[in-house]
Amino acid sequence: MSEQQSQQPELHSNGASGKEYRNGDTPRPRARAAGPVKGFSPRFAQIVGWGYHVPEKIITNFDLEQIVDTQDEWIRSRTGIEERHVAASPAETTATLGIQAARAALEVADIPPSKVDLIICATSSPEHIFPSTASIIQDGLGAVNAGAFDLSAACSGFVYGLSMARGHILAGDAEYVLVIGAETLSRIVDWTDRATCVLFGDGAGAVLMAASDVPGGVTASVLGSDGSGADLLTVPAGGSAMPTSLETVSSGGHYIKMDGTAVFRFATRVMAEATRQVLDRAGLSVDDVDLVIPHQANVRIIQNSVLKQLKIPGEKVFVNLQKYGNTSTASIPIALCEAIEAGKIQPGNNLVFVGFGAGLTWAACAIKWSVPVSRPETTWWRNTQRQAVYQAAAARSMWKRAIRRVYSQFPAESRWGGRKEEGEVG
Repeated sequence: MSEQQSQQPELHSNGASGKEYRNGDTPRPRARAAGPVKGFSPRFAQIVGWGYHVPEKIITNFDLEQIVDTQDEWIRSRTGIEERHVAASPAETTATLGIQAARAALEVADIPPSKVDLIICATSSPEHIFPSTASIIQDGLGAVNAGAFDLSAACSGFVYGLSMARGHILAGDAEYVLVIGAETLSRIVDWTDRATCVLFGDGAGAVLMAASDVPGGVTASVLGSDGSGADLLTVPAGGSAMPTSLETVSSGGHYIKMDGTAVFRFATRVMAEATRQVLDRAGLSVDDVDLVIPHQANVRIIQNSVLKQLKIPGEKVFVNLQKYGNTSTASIPIALCEAIEAGKIQPGNNLVFVGFGAGLTWAACAIKWSVPVSRPETTWWRNTQRQAVYQAAAARSMWKRAIRRVYSQFPAESRWGGRKEEGEVG
């Protein structure tokens, strides 16, 4: 067996019988223990698939010069951003971007959607207040056995999601968990506000986490919050505190508002602190780190925290915000995918993901990368199979919607055998 093959984690079936069950059907067998219990192997949460997707439309700093009073040199010198991708088509939404990223992650892992147990979508720009964007993604993937929920921790959300996924896997509650960071921040940016419109972009990134007997994966995490700074980075209107009204719309209350100076000070401090804490929990030193993938918000924040305070050399810190801007929850998974493509990650590497965001929140996780980074060979037949799965998912969704519409036309008495269900009208 080659060294690369030996690194591939052993993945487990959904139960002892290997059968798969749909939601609401027969329960799965007793979960495996998470710790070193007699008769059980240790359990680890590995990243086995990754993918990202960004809109085609690009807005450069020079384009922004035509919209607001700003300059390319000013933006680059203060943020490091040169361009950003923007969802220009109404058909591009947070969910559609997330679906594309998730499909790419499943393709890398060569795992069908039916094997996914849970979908966590971290987002600051969901499709709706409810239902969750994760549920829409679940339907689009045809992940018929998966639970789904959204996670709101702003730009820290993806790392929060990794921690949640790790917990479910180590507890034995899930074998495969999709963690997605997806955003269409351009829809909630005031394009007349030069303090914020130059910063944000759209995109989605996803990873598939899997239970494995191979040591490594996500080994430690740190999550934090300081709600006293909730007003420093916020979308004020649209929630229960400030419901939508003519006044909130006319005053721009549904756009991102930010105290840039306060957020900068908070971020430069907490990024370094969180990195130290997670390395301590993982039993590692700064010198043990092979690559840091920070939240891609501002190059000066990265320089003043990870590089200067932690003394980590630039070649060990991956930065790609010049191409995408701040994509919030999507920034770390997009950067992870590009770091893999650039050959920056190999089996055995120690990685740190660290981010900060509105809330105020922060999060970091330590990862022992233990799987091959080469993409599996794909054939026309395998691609055809995948497309058939997604087409079947779309057909299934349309069929279920049609059945509900037809069913709703029948009187309540005929639906319930002459009885009216509680809450039924008519």
